[in-house]
Amino acid sequence: MAGVLFPIRRTHYSLIMHPTIYKICPEPLWRQAEADGVFTGAPVDLADGFIHFSTAAQVAETARRHFAGQGDLLLIAVDAGKLGPALKFEASRGGDLFPHLYAPLGMDSVRWVWPLPLGADGHLFPEMDS
Repeated sequence: MAGVLFPIRRTHYSLIMHPTIYKICPEPLWRQAEADGVFTGAPVDLADGFIHFSTAAQVAETARRHFAGQGDLLLIAVDAGKLGPALKFEASRGGDLFPHLYAPLGMDSVRWVWPLPLGADGHLFPEMDS
């Protein structure tokens, strides 16, 4: 039906726009999660009741605001499509929609893990999927 727009839930639209989401995590915490087979969250996630993620467009600012000067970090790329209804895109910083996972993160949803070293002007990010 040309010219007809159908409503789509914000969560589904966000999954289409952001099939990969990202988590910045201290390496020791992540390595323990790998050994356990599940990531239940960093202390801030546990306090807030969900696991914080960022999209590719948001993750550098997340690093700058919350991880400035910190070494020994990893960037974890996650397949958002495998997270089901526990993943919600919710308004946060400046009204921007951020991905929040209201469940533990299973290792089967992880696409890759990459070191996030510090450079002269902040963290050095690998090429990311949007």
